[in-house]
Amino acid sequence: MAESVTITDNRTGESVEIPITNGGVDAAQWSKLLPGVWFFDPSFSTTAAASSSITELDGENGILRYGGYPIEQLAENSSYLEVAYLLLHGELPTAAEFEVWEHDITYHTFIHENVRKRFMEGFHHDAHPMGIMVSTLAALSTFYPNAKDIDDPEVRYKQIIRLIAKMPTIAAGAHRHSVGMPFVYPDNNLDFCSNFLSMMWKVAEPHYEADPVLSRALDVLFILHADHEQNCSTTAMRVVGSSHADPYSATAAAAAALYGPRHGGANEAVIRMLTEIGSIDNVEAFISDVKAGKGRLQGFGHRVYKNYDPRAKIIKQTAYDVFEVTGKSPLLDIALKLEEVALNDDYFVSRKLYPNVDFYSGLIYQAMDFPMEMFTVLFAIPRVSGWLAHWQEMLDQNSRIARPRQLYAGPAVRDYVPVEAR
Repeated sequence: MAESVTITDNRTGESVEIPITNGGVDAAQWSKLLPGVWFFDPSFSTTAAASSSITELDGENGILRYGGYPIEQLAENSSYLEVAYLLLHGELPTAAEFEVWEHDITYHTFIHENVRKRFMEGFHHDAHPMGIMVSTLAALSTFYPNAKDIDDPEVRYKQIIRLIAKMPTIAAGAHRHSVGMPFVYPDNNLDFCSNFLSMMWKVAEPHYEADPVLSRALDVLFILHADHEQNCSTTAMRVVGSSHADPYSATAAAAAALYGPRHGGANEAVIRMLTEIGSIDNVEAFISDVKAGKGRLQGFGHRVYKNYDPRAKIIKQTAYDVFEVTGKSPLLDIALKLEEVALNDDYFVSRKLYPNVDFYSGLIYQAMDFPMEMFTVLFAIPRVSGWLAHWQEMLDQNSRIARPRQLYAGPAVRDYVPVEAR
């Protein structure tokens, strides 16, 4: 027997039975019974605004899957570019398909010289790299005007390739500009992550050799950050995309949402917290202050996960691999002690506050010498593949333009009063 829910309008006695499909009910059926009555859900936390086959997130059980594949298996066996293909195509590529995919992305990593020389270099020397990235993404729409032809599959595919390929180039260029270093061109002989590290750190050497452990660690982090269902930035991508804006403008909007500290800045907050704690001996006192409402435990808890974030377990192991190369972060012992104390304290366990993906990712980035202002940029580089997958899916679904309703709570009707009589 199919699951369903029945609602009754107590004003009229009328009822309607609505089937439960994929864990949700059709709001349009409710509105037939309750015309003019809107669901009040300011942050959309109990509203499903999309039906998607890209990512499955079960927060109660700590499950994350891309296209049905567990994130643990992908992080262990796959690569970011393969995962990007999976998100956009719904299937892992064959060897022949991946060869074409990797080639296309590798040979679209360069950005137009005018973007670099006349746009990116025009920013003030201390401009935030994320601000440069958001602005540059929007500017790309003027360099590829045919991108507006979103109904042409070939045009659409070309923009997807360009965006995935150029994100590391823009990111590295933003960093180099912010520290007064010359721009480094992409090296098509390097893999995706090694190429990014080359554009970040190359100085005068004729060929940059990335440490394979660090390159792989970055690849794993990119896999873990590639998509995360209907978060703030992905929702922004879908909302702007629903107006049929070009993909560069929609991606800039998504990146702007990520720029906000409540979304993309959590790992920075973890580093600041660990630095402020200062010593393993201060952890117990810090935990007591948090419980007393005098502080906040950064990197714990999640809007959706009510269990241990599966990405956090993977990142914790990746952190150890990185520290074998870079040396142990002085903040690691504080982080480990903080996790130990919190996970053995009923105050946090009863509130389902477990480490999330941000708890250890900042330590890895810091160990690899990325400045904190680059942390959100590093988040944006892989997330573009998830944004584009949702943008493409939204177009394929022929979704209507986003237009939520509101509950009006302002003054009742009143007459205009001339300024001299106010």
